[in-house]
Order: sequence, then C-alpha cells, then structure tokens
Amino acid sequence: MTEQTPEHAQKSGFETRAIHAGYEPDEMTGAVIPPIYATSTYKQDGVGGMRGGYEYSRSGNPTRTALEGNIAALEEGERGFAFASGLAAEHTLLQSLCRPGDHVVIPDDAYGGTYRLFAKVEQPWGLAHTAAPVSDVDAMRAAIRPGETKVVWVETPTNPLLNIGDIEALAAVAHDAGALLVVDNTFASPYLQQPLTLGADVVVHSTTKYCGGHSDVVGGALVVRDLDVAEKVAFHQNSIGAVAGPFDAWLTLRGLKTLAVRMDRHCDNAEKVVEFLAGDPRVAQVVYPGLPEHPGHAVASRQMKRYGGIVSFRVAGGEQQALDTCGRAKVFTLAESLGGIESLIEHPGRMTHASVAGTALEVPSDLIRLSVGIETVEDLLADLDQALGAGPVG
Repeated sequence: MTEQTPEHAQKSGFETRAIHAGYEPDEMTGAVIPPIYATSTYKQDGVGGMRGGYEYSRSGNPTRTALEGNIAALEEGERGFAFASGLAAEHTLLQSLCRPGDHVVIPDDAYGGTYRLFAKVEQPWGLAHTAAPVSDVDAMRAAIRPGETKVVWVETPTNPLLNIGDIEALAAVAHDAGALLVVDNTFASPYLQQPLTLGADVVVHSTTKYCGGHSDVVGGALVVRDLDVAEKVAFHQNSIGAVAGPFDAWLTLRGLKTLAVRMDRHCDNAEKVVEFLAGDPRVAQVVYPGLPEHPGHAVASRQMKRYGGIVSFRVAGGEQQALDTCGRAKVFTLAESLGGIESLIEHPGRMTHASVAGTALEVPSDLIRLSVGIETVEDLLADLDQALGAGPVG
C-alpha cells in the first residue's frame, strides 16, 4: 500500500500540496477527487495476491490512504495515519510507544479529554505522568524521570489557556533524555505550524477541528518523521482498529484542501475580536498569542505563521458573568469543539474541561473560549458586545 503523492506536489507550496498531495487522478476515469471506497474487503489475485496492498479496510482503504498521504505532506512528515477520533489517535500512539512502568510528561493545562485519557485510562494500565507548564523549558526538563520518561507531550498553543511551548527547545530536552517529543498541533493546524520541521517526532491532530473545518466529521491523525516509529504505529493502528472510515476520510480530505484560505480568514477575524475585547472594560484579560504582552508571543512569532483562530478571555464579573455571556450569545453558538467555519463560544470550566475540575489542571471559572469562525466580522463584534451585557456593577 503506497501513498500516491505526485512529485510536483511533494516539492510545492502548502496550498498546492493541500490540493494535490496524496492522490493522483484516477487512471481509469480521470476523477480528480478520490472516490469514497465504501468496501470492507478486496478481491485478491490468488491467495495472498493483494492488489495495491489492500486486503481488508481496517488495514488499509484507498480513501484513507489519500488522506494519510495528504496530511503527511502538509506536516512535512514521513507517514500519516488517520483515526476515528483525536483521542483514538492519542491512545494508539501511547500504546505504540509506551509500556507499563513508563512515564510521560504532559502539559499542566492539557485538553480535558487528553488529561482524562492519561489519568483514567493510561494510568491504571501502568503509564505514569507528570504535569508541567509547556512554556517553561526548565520545568519540563525537571519533570522528566531519567530512564523512565519515554514521551514529552505538549500542546502549543494549549487548550484553553493558549500557552506556547518552544518546540525546538523542548525537542532538545526530550531527545537529551532519550524520549520522543509529541506535539498536539490541533489549534495551530499544519498551515500555521509544522512541528516536525522544528524537531518534534510525532504530530497529533484532532482532525475534527481545523483540518476537517466544517463541524461535520470526527477524526484524528498522527504524522511521524521516523520510519521506525511509523512501523510501530502502523502495527497498533491495525491491531487496535480505531481507523477513520472512508466517508470520514473523504470529508476530512475535502476540508484540508481549503485549510489555507480558511485559516487566513479565521486569523483575520480573531485579530479583530481580540482588538475589540482588549479595549472593553467588561473584560478583565484577553489571552491570545498575537498580543505583544502574551508571555509566549516571541516564541509564537518565531514558530507560527500567524496566531490562530482561538481566543480566550476572562470577564470582569466572575463566573456568573461568564455563564451569562455564553448564554446570551447568538451568532456565536454555545457549543463544544472548535475549528469549524462557524463561531463557537463555551465555558471551559463547565464544558470541555469539566474533567479537570478539582485537579491542578483546573481552569479559571471566569474564562470563556471562543472559536472564531469566518462569518462577517462586524456581526461577530456586535454579538460579543450584546452578549457581554452591562458588565459587573460597582
């Protein structure tokens, strides 16, 4: 089974790779878009005589192969793998790289689902973890257990506090300890950041978010830069079986083709939202890597093309005002997830990060997270203005 990436796509710019990498037009029909291969099995030319490497769709499906080749090209990796969800990708990776008794360093403000995976699934299996701030290279180094730590796992930007990790520096720290650096690149997307080019070993995506981009598919992906790691992941992907189905793969691949133009609009709108919120007395703090006062601004400017479409902010009136603001929004839809064309608003403490309540990873109760979509930005600003209400009294 091979990833069909034309030579011109391998050597071209991001937008060209997004459209062409992973698939050549069908030889028989000339179809320029990969078909949805809705088949579970494949006719063999004699016993063991697979056509193109396909025998059973858990092991490989041409639509999924096209997606895997495409996202690998966008992340500038050796091989990509598509899964049924981001958490399925994460679990498969940990099973591929770790064994009971091993240790992993994770962000101290990790996505709630990732923390739940480590604390409730992997820890009982025997995988220990230590949380440390990704923005503090020395703290991440100090969290490593010599001889035990197999993975340093970071998000950058983190979810939902948008902290920034220095990928190049963290890769050096991990490699000095004999560990691999895994970067969750979901918030940045391959368009804004390519961690493998900065020294990371594996990139993780919830392709549900910006890669799919339309809130109509759930999926995950891994991209690796080392073929030995790729062989381990391939074995576990097939053995565990949480693969992307052909229709999900097709939807995600369709989304990736417009990733660049969507991300530019997400960033344009997010920057204007940040400007509005930063000047509003009803807002106590705006958290966005594009702000010069953000502690990770310099690192983000160095390793990201732009600063993304996620904006977090704290309201001046505390938790109740945060809840009221979320409830009053109209153009911003009150919903979990992010990265779709529509704008979303949520209260992380009660929604996406409820699983970390009462732990060291608990998020502020007055925090609101916005996924800024691609609507007319004036409509977004007007909606935020009315949603914030009168603000705190006194």
